Amino acid sequence: MTDRLSNETVTVFVNHVDCYSSGIIGKVLAQAKVGATSVDEDDNLSQGSNQDQALTKDQCYQVIGTLKYNTSEKPDWVNSIIQYNNNEDLLPALMQCDFIIYDIVSDPAQVEEAIWAVSALNAEMESFETQKIFICVSTVLTWAKSKPLDPDDPEMPFTEEDYRKRKAHPNFKDHLSCEKLVIKLGKTNKTKLMTYVIASGVAYGEGEKIFHFLFKGAWLGAEQHLKIFGNGQNILPAIHVKDLASVVLNICDAKPKVRYVLAVDDSKSTLEDMVRAISKNLGNGKTKFVSREDALIEKEIEQADFDMLLVNLRMDPTFIKESMTINWVSDVGFVENMPKIIKEFKENRNLLPIRACILGPPASGKTTVAKQLCEHYKLHHIKIQDVIDEAIATLKTNAARADEEIEDEDDDMRAQENQKVLDDINECKEKNNGRLEDSFIIKFFTEKLKSMPCQNQGFILDGFPKTMEQAKLLFSLGEDEDELEEREKEFDYDETLMPEYLISLNTSDDFLRNRVMNLPETAVTGTHNTEEGLHRRLTDFRNTNTEDETVLNYFDELEIHPENLDITQDHTPLMRQTVERIIKIMGKERNYGPTPDELAELERLGIQRAFDERRRVQDELEKQEAEEARDRARKLEEWRTQLNSVKQQEKEMLEAQSIPFRNYLMKNVMPTLTEGLIECCKVRPEDPVDFLAEFLFEKNPQVNLSNI
Repeated sequence: MTDRLSNETVTVFVNHVDCYSSGIIGKVLAQAKVGATSVDEDDNLSQGSNQDQALTKDQCYQVIGTLKYNTSEKPDWVNSIIQYNNNEDLLPALMQCDFIIYDIVSDPAQVEEAIWAVSALNAEMESFETQKIFICVSTVLTWAKSKPLDPDDPEMPFTEEDYRKRKAHPNFKDHLSCEKLVIKLGKTNKTKLMTYVIASGVAYGEGEKIFHFLFKGAWLGAEQHLKIFGNGQNILPAIHVKDLASVVLNICDAKPKVRYVLAVDDSKSTLEDMVRAISKNLGNGKTKFVSREDALIEKEIEQADFDMLLVNLRMDPTFIKESMTINWVSDVGFVENMPKIIKEFKENRNLLPIRACILGPPASGKTTVAKQLCEHYKLHHIKIQDVIDEAIATLKTNAARADEEIEDEDDDMRAQENQKVLDDINECKEKNNGRLEDSFIIKFFTEKLKSMPCQNQGFILDGFPKTMEQAKLLFSLGEDEDELEEREKEFDYDETLMPEYLISLNTSDDFLRNRVMNLPETAVTGTHNTEEGLHRRLTDFRNTNTEDETVLNYFDELEIHPENLDITQDHTPLMRQTVERIIKIMGKERNYGPTPDELAELERLGIQRAFDERRRVQDELEKQEAEEARDRARKLEEWRTQLNSVKQQEKEMLEAQSIPFRNYLMKNVMPTLTEGLIECCKVRPEDPVDFLAEFLFEKNPQVNLSNI
């Protein structure tokens, strides 16, 4: 069978390739040579010279799979993604595969589909042209309630041979039923369908899943103590997720006779051991115990993950140790491999620290720029006075314990040592008019930059180091660096402290003097930014940074070249133009992004800005409408005034034109008409109009109309 696998394309189905352990399993298979782990050790040794050679795609397992999330993209190592609306649509794809792998740990909802898949394959196996292998990746939680093998020896570990005695955690009984069905159906016709169950320990590594909330809390430093659920004394069976993938690979290659395999590493670490290791190596080293009841209200952990963290089992994976060829990533366990696991966590989640240094003459805006960059990238702003004040405050706090009764001899010695350092600092200040020697400053800076927050998120050095000598003292490796020979460093400097971005703000002294002179008095009072203070500081800066010897020369010699930015033309508020230029140089953030509280605040600010914008637009609209109304009223009044003026002119013109007609009527018409009306009133005829017409006809005067 191995020969067939070595010479033919082998197709593997993996469910939910966008999930944690499923994705790693699929990726390992896609990059592994078919049948490689089943070759004898002697053959492996003889082929050692060829192992570094790149494999062709046809030599590796061809992976197809499904996605859990609609927003996920197809991984590069996956040949194709199966789109299906129901199980019947999925079956033809499964029938075309040599291996069918179902991970029911990453997504417990897949238990039902895994049961359907193995049942459907069992029903169709008579039509199989070649043998198919079904592998169910389950969890040790199906052992969680198992009784001790020997009541007199509760520490006796379980092995694969005890799998029939296992009792599941109440929340994982469906997983147990799935395991039993997979084993049962694999006995029907082994030449057609073989089945395996892998009981996986709690998976860790490669960016983390179950332990992620602990790693995140330690990396962020947001929580003062990492939480240990319960009493923390439960033995937690675990395995590196890549080692779990290697177990799956071994089964695919060798198809062993054992049908039930325990996949756990060789450690017997407790939950307390694991949490303390995370806190010590990634956080501040502090932990606290949390009751199970309080742990259940944690927002960042799901019920299934919580159950896994509280499992208490001793297991001995005898089969994988004795019969499998595994290049262990973490055979000794979680705690012992913590530095390597932390490195994987940071790299997989792109949580690499950003280290930068802003240099330049006094009053060039170093602090203004550094503050905004730290806010943008969530970095630690390292200012010389803050570092000194913080270090001395810590020394005083620790030294104060020297007068107390301390049971721990080591703590007592540290308190005495801190008091001695304080005494040396005070003596130094007395000799140097209140100034500290570089040796103390470098010591404080080194301790600050090597602290977990700075090593996790990164930092921006604000105007320090000021001289080449300070740079050499700060960044050089100490004589006690054991890693120097092992790592074969190209340069003699500490890579964990050395800035990867070096920014030099350049401008003329006249520009700086004008800037300080234009500062408001409130911004100058009590600072060095007076005319006299600036002159003194500029003189010191120019004398220290000559053309032949400057702190930038130190970095140039190490091929860490500065970005020289001319700030003379930057007249934007808070030097935003310079800040934006540096952001383009430094690139994208390398952190978790906004926290939930920050997102809520950003949402609130967004809503407030939208409200303010709507109010501004509404005010402008109302102002515009009011202006238009006033304009209309003004124009209407002007029109009315013009209309009255026209009417008055028309009236005067008509009156002037009517005078000849009135004179004519008064002279030739009105006398006769008046006389006729009087006569009509006297006679009172039945038809006064006819009477008046007859009267006017009789009295018609002879008028020369040409005189009108």
